[in-house]
Amino acid sequence: MRMFLLIYIFSLLGIFFSIQNKSMDQSIEDGSMIYDDFCIQCHGPLGKGLTKNIPPLDSSDFLLNIGKSISIIKYGSKGPIIVNNKKYNGNSMISQGLDDEEISDVLNYIKNKWSNSDKSQITVKDVNNIKNPI
Repeated sequence: MRMFLLIYIFSLLGIFFSIQNKSMDQSIEDGSMIYDDFCIQCHGPLGKGLTKNIPPLDSSDFLLNIGKSISIIKYGSKGPIIVNNKKYNGNSMISQGLDDEEISDVLNYIKNKWSNSDKSQITVKDVNNIKNPI
């Protein structure tokens, strides 16, 4: 029984440290797959938004507020949103059900895709620290 408990604890520690030590390149690569699965339907392959009601992710000033960016993916949003001084009246964005690692990966991807370039890495801890909708 002790051996099982030790193996279990070391496995959990290994998973924890492997998540925390993910490189930015790996996070962006993983985020690309998440974007293709969850985001591309509305924001499009070029991050421009597919309708006039969906804001762009490419060159988006909204991404400068990391807390709000995390919150909108983690908890969703209702009502209008202002991006690049333009009001978007999309119905809402529901939470996509992503875990904290997936949220950090997809944000790292978006922040470094198209004309976006932000080499500061969003971590799982950053996402975990957002506990309520902002």
